[in-house]
Amino acid sequence: MSENIVQRLRDQIENDIFSGRLPTGHRLDETKLANQFGVSRTPVREALMQLGAIGLIEIRPRRGAIVVEPAPHRVYEMFEVMAELEAMAGRHAARRHTSADCRTLLAAHEKCGRSLQAGDADAYYYDNDAFHAAIYEASHNDFLKEQCIALHRRLRPYRRLQLRARNRMDNSFAEHDRIVKAILNGNGDEAAAALRMHIAIQGERFSDLVAQIAAERAALSG
Repeated sequence: MSENIVQRLRDQIENDIFSGRLPTGHRLDETKLANQFGVSRTPVREALMQLGAIGLIEIRPRRGAIVVEPAPHRVYEMFEVMAELEAMAGRHAARRHTSADCRTLLAAHEKCGRSLQAGDADAYYYDNDAFHAAIYEASHNDFLKEQCIALHRRLRPYRRLQLRARNRMDNSFAEHDRIVKAILNGNGDEAAAALRMHIAIQGERFSDLVAQIAAERAALSG
């Protein structure tokens, strides 16, 4: 089974949930989804399991997969925790990174830059994943890395949606640049502060995310 197929299915179902095509309480039928996407039920089942792991759907006895989108305050709380975990990873990375970690981080940063130049938000999202993974690796704290990855996955659909907001990719890349410089300079406090700011959704940014979700749904219904 190709991971690319599962990823494509998962991303499309995420998009359909946020656009309102698949509202809260909607039952997701494996057979119908397989027919819709022209695939077998196996990748559909895997995509639904991944969506269940991040809390966008729930597998219920005798009812199957049901859309259960988290409330906005729950998403806000997750971003708050993610910001602190990332800050800790950045602080450790600044103190503990190796020359190999530097090369990996710089390569990931450059790849994000190419996706930005291409104006490809989806490609930037996946390159951004690799960028943050490089920081977790450079922290040389396996438990912290596991926690970061787990919450990073929980927030995946919201992080993807953020990148569609005007100027968000440009701002994100500029924030990456500050993070890279702080880590490579060995400045743990600066790296932590830059990552905390990069991840935290507060005030206008959270309002923008909620507005983006509403706009996607309004466009569909209109």
